[in-house]
Amino acid sequence: MVNEGATLLGEGIAQRASDIDVVYVDGYGFPAFRGGPMYYAETIGLDITLQKIRDFEDVHGRTWTPAPLLAHLVETGRTSF
Repeated sequence: MVNEGATLLGEGIAQRASDIDVVYVDGYGFPAFRGGPMYYAETIGLDITLQKIRDFEDVHGRTWTPAPLLAHLVETGRTSF
């Protein structure tokens, strides 16, 4: 969910990470106490999130290629979307 959300942000389809969180919490039933997938990724660390996505990519192939925005944020030391 986070990787797809980062793709949506990077492509300009969504304006803010919080917009994505609202859709997932209210529309898809993501646990509200986690604040949404984008917020959750920020709380555990974008670097950790990126590493987990890369681990999935190693096992499952390019379906799990990290979103360019997520990789860029981590490379530049950013901690939030």
